[in-house]
Amino acid sequence: MVGIIGAMTIEIDGLKEIMTEKVSEEFAGMTYTKGKLMGKDTVVTVCGEGKVNAAIATQIMILKYNPDFVINTGVAGGLADGLSVCDIVVADSVVQHDLDMTPVGIEVGATEGIECVYMECDKKIKELLIDSVMDCGIKYQTGVIATGDQFISSDTKKQWLVKTFNAYACDMESGAVGHVCIRNKIPFVILRAISDGGDDSAKLSFPEFAALASANSIKVMKNFISKLQ
Repeated sequence: MVGIIGAMTIEIDGLKEIMTEKVSEEFAGMTYTKGKLMGKDTVVTVCGEGKVNAAIATQIMILKYNPDFVINTGVAGGLADGLSVCDIVVADSVVQHDLDMTPVGIEVGATEGIECVYMECDKKIKELLIDSVMDCGIKYQTGVIATGDQFISSDTKKQWLVKTFNAYACDMESGAVGHVCIRNKIPFVILRAISDGGDDSAKLSFPEFAALASANSIKVMKNFISKLQ
């Protein structure tokens, strides 16, 4: 069973539309659709923006559907040099950039219960995901994705994320998904298509390019699922 979580309907509907044998259930106001995607047992849900929504969705998915691994997919702000709108970032690891207990001597991003800042994605699944991006002919990078309950649209904040975490992209969910998966000992991977630059222009470019970027992430996801044994 593959578990797929996206924050917005445009990140998931393109997958749900081609699923067969679909059965839907609602938990905590979120709809989980279970069925076959490219012939593989899959469950998908739209969680809504933010870390709390993402954590709730991930925990419910694990408890109710017991996926072999979880994929968080969708769009993100691009931080690394050379990234353009609709390019892909496949995460090596995720961090929670807004988790800050530095006043009491704890490293920024350090996460209670798993004793780390950088939460590592599953290496084997990540490599298959990268192969799928390459098959689709989409430009990509791999690196850290930084998560926080903020839409990043500031040159200053962008520079801080790069300097502090060497972050390649920023979003509002993947760090929470990773946190929950690690606590439950479930492998996870993160796929993000770039919708904006995470800078002062992000609030203008995101509405324009989010749908196009989502189409790229969905294209890769279809290829990835078809490769699974």
